[in-house]
This record gives sequence, structure tokens and C-alpha cells, in this order.
Amino acid sequence: MGKGYSLKHVDELSGGDTEFIAVLVQTFLEEIPPDLDSMVQAVDSDNPQMAYQYAHKMKPNLQLFDIDLLKQIKEIESWSKTKRAKEDIKPVLNHIVTTVNNAIEALKADFT
Repeated sequence: MGKGYSLKHVDELSGGDTEFIAVLVQTFLEEIPPDLDSMVQAVDSDNPQMAYQYAHKMKPNLQLFDIDLLKQIKEIESWSKTKRAKEDIKPVLNHIVTTVNNAIEALKADFT
């Protein structure tokens, strides 16, 4: 399995500026873990609106680093508009957590 992320969009955004890339990576590493934890807590406490907010907030960063979770993030967002039980969304959430944590570890290995 690859690194779990790609810098393709980051390179395009930065114009190859390595310092800017480092800032984007550092920002991702600082902001995504607490947002991910908050989204998990929101699902665990059966708070779909809060889960939606964190999923929606994380989406652009995941797309920037080409972390292929758009379908799963949209599932979290749509769960917030339904009356489905939190157990229905747990497998999706677990996949997001695993994928994001793998990308975080890879980014840390490559940039810290």
C-alpha cells in the first residue's frame, strides 16, 4: 500500500516552494488529529451534527493531500441528516480513522 497520501496538489499549490510545503504538512499534522478525535467522539456520543462539522472541516485538507476518503466523509455528512443509528456509521468512521492515521504516520516519517 502506498504512503496513504500524495503531494501532487500540495506541489501545485506551493509552486514547488519547499518551505511552504513544510508549513502545509505541519499544519495538517497539527489540525487533523484533534479534528479526527472530535469526529470520533461526536459519533460515539451520537451527535451527528458535530460529526458533520468535523467531517466537513477535514474534507479540504484530506483532498489537498490526496487522501482518498471523499466517499466516506460524504457518508459521515449524510449520516448527520438521517436518523440512522451510530452503529451504522461506525465501519465508515473506523476506515477514516485508520486511513488518516496511516497518512499521518507517513507524513511524520517523511517530514519530521
